[in-house]
Formats: sequence, C-alpha cells, structure tokens
Amino acid sequence: MKMFMLKAFLLVCMMFICVLTGMQLANNGIHDMKGYEDPNFNSVVSVKENEEGAVEGAFLGNDLSSHDLQQKKEKLEKMEAFNLFSTMGKKLADGFEVGVEKSLEFITNKES
Repeated sequence: MKMFMLKAFLLVCMMFICVLTGMQLANNGIHDMKGYEDPNFNSVVSVKENEEGAVEGAFLGNDLSSHDLQQKKEKLEKMEAFNLFSTMGKKLADGFEVGVEKSLEFITNKES
C-alpha cells in the first residue's frame, strides 16, 4: 500500500510539473507569435501602489479604486432586488405560523 501511494504521489507531482511547463511554453509561444512587445497588451489583473501609498487596481483594463468599490458596495446595499425564493420562504413561514397558531387555539378551546 505504501508503494502504491508513493507511486501515485510521484505521478501526480510529475503531471503537475508537466502542466506548469506546458503553460509556460504556451505563454512563450504567444509572445513569439506576436513578434513584438505591445504596450497596449495589459495583464488581466494588476494591483499597484502609487506614490501616495494608496493601492490601485485594474481589471481587464478598467481602473479600480477603493473609492469605486465603496460606492458599489453602498449601491448594492441600497438596492433592494426582488428575490423570488426569499419571498416564497417568508410566505411559507408566515403560513406555517398562522397554521400552528390556529391549531393551538383549536386545541386549547376544545379542552376548555
């Protein structure tokens, strides 16, 4: 059993190294096909610290700042989206509550 686990672990490690090597070769091939360094070719996600010490980020070429993220968070908190499952759950809970109250009233009135 120990030998099988060792062989399986070594096989997984070898496959992982092969995948990483393939990704690096593909990246190099893409750069070779372009033939030149394109300054407009930005990375997908970048995070940098400016001179003032504030952290700035970019996602798909669009600049993001902490102020933008704060505005989006506030907007999402203000926005009341209709959630079908939430509404159904509230109605179901209210229905159960009324049903239990009526049955308790019926049982207590019957015993008296």
